[in-house]
Amino acid sequence: MQPVVTVGLDGTPESLAAARWAADEAEKRELALRLLHAWPLLAPEPTRVPAEVDQNYWAKRLVQTASSELQARHPGLSVLENLVADDAQHALLQAASESEMTVLGSRGLEPVESYFLGDVSMPVVARAERPVVLVRAETAEDGTPPARASHVVVALKLHGSSDDLLDFAFRTAAARGVPLLAVHGRTVPLHARVPWGVDHDVSEELTRDAQKQLSKALHPWREKYPQVDVSDSIRLTSPAKAVVQNAQSAALLVVGRRKHRPGTGPHLGPVAQAAIHHGQCPVAVVPHD
Repeated sequence: MQPVVTVGLDGTPESLAAARWAADEAEKRELALRLLHAWPLLAPEPTRVPAEVDQNYWAKRLVQTASSELQARHPGLSVLENLVADDAQHALLQAASESEMTVLGSRGLEPVESYFLGDVSMPVVARAERPVVLVRAETAEDGTPPARASHVVVALKLHGSSDDLLDFAFRTAAARGVPLLAVHGRTVPLHARVPWGVDHDVSEELTRDAQKQLSKALHPWREKYPQVDVSDSIRLTSPAKAVVQNAQSAALLVVGRRKHRPGTGPHLGPVAQAAIHHGQCPVAVVPHD
């Protein structure tokens, strides 16, 4: 199968926004785009059945309408239409295992309901073996899309391997021709806190140590992608807060998720949770060891 970017379509504004984002990304990466709509009640494909009695009519129309719009916007893009008679979550996980990335729509969530991302998106993000990108359908008050941001942000923990995460972030920035900002947040230990804030000597030491580790982690990727303009940001605050604050004006926020091991269930760490629920830009969740 040719390399593809897969997007899940369900007819919502969020899924259409995801399809447009996925089409842009597929074109930049010179990949095909697969439009996937899954519904357990899809009937076996009939032959020459009138639209008024075709059980799959609305599913076909949903995918074909999106396909026509995207092909008009991207004439050279290869667009594959895929109707699957299956549960959406299962179909998307299967598709994710075969795709360079999977793109899903994400609802804008109010704080009171922000614990719940959705019946489908969250399990796919937590279980997929390859990157999943969540895209919101956001518009300004006059109904126009928000201005496009021009840089990619990647959140780094600086312990354990970050190769998959950095590979995705650098490749994305290179494909888009935009700068990359590497963000690291480090919580200040209790012993360093004083009534007026944080002990200056301790904060300086923490920052120097983090800067040294960050530079070491980024060095091989700067050499591999010399065309990418890379900067970094170190904040002495919780990693989740540092990432969300730095991503306010980003085009894409890239965060990691540890692959679940045998005997453990799907899990998203606090940084990924914060990015998904509070980040205003598209969020890519990259599984890594």
